Amino acid sequence: MSHFVELSMYQISQLFLLPTLALISALFLYAFWVLGEFLVLAYARRAGRGRSLMHRFLAQPTMSDDELDVLAHKVLENPRIASRVTPMLGLVATMIPMGPALKSLSDGNLADVSNNLTIAFSAVILALIAASITYWVVNVRRRWLAEEILEIQALRGARA
Repeated sequence: MSHFVELSMYQISQLFLLPTLALISALFLYAFWVLGEFLVLAYARRAGRGRSLMHRFLAQPTMSDDELDVLAHKVLENPRIASRVTPMLGLVATMIPMGPALKSLSDGNLADVSNNLTIAFSAVILALIAASITYWVVNVRRRWLAEEILEIQALRGARA
């Protein structure tokens, strides 16, 4: 019975390798998309534009601080999730091929060991690069949004 459970768990885990690798690939591409958006936004901010919260506030001056805070969280939600999920997927993509690699090692098939370890390490490297990019962008943009909220509060104080 325990052998059946172990074999079932092994086979189920192997089913997740391709979807995990596909997600890591998508998140890797997404990280560079986020980086591109960030660079465009940084250029716009240098030119005095690119302040989404201030723009929304000027369009709707009755927005509360809580509404602005929710808007800021919404802006950062997807890259923040990507920065948190990608390393976990990298770990999953590292561990899944380790089972077949160890099995190949016990069988003396070093070519399969090498192939599985290549997949494992490539996946974790791409995942960590993607997570690093999105983490950095999220933190800088969080600071920018906090600065905008402070500017809005100062603008409200000047109007009062």
